[in-house]
Amino acid sequence: MKMPLLNVGFGNVVVATRVIAIVSPSSAPMRRLKDHARDLGKLIDASQGRKTRSIIVTDSDHLILSGIQPDTLAQRLAGDTETE
Repeated sequence: MKMPLLNVGFGNVVVATRVIAIVSPSSAPMRRLKDHARDLGKLIDASQGRKTRSIIVTDSDHLILSGIQPDTLAQRLAGDTETE
């Protein structure tokens, strides 16, 4: 069974069907959401130490930090999701 994967940068992938939203981390509500997820142990940092440019929200209430711009991730999700 092949699952569509979304490349979130730096060799990291996420199951595309689990993604609910891709948002910019620059607003105060998104920063609070990120801090709350960290407190709950549901924050995954896939930015590899680089600047966080997008936050991916999954259906399991996990947040994934990525160093890729939200519009780039949205294009990948809409068009060329990878299958491995």
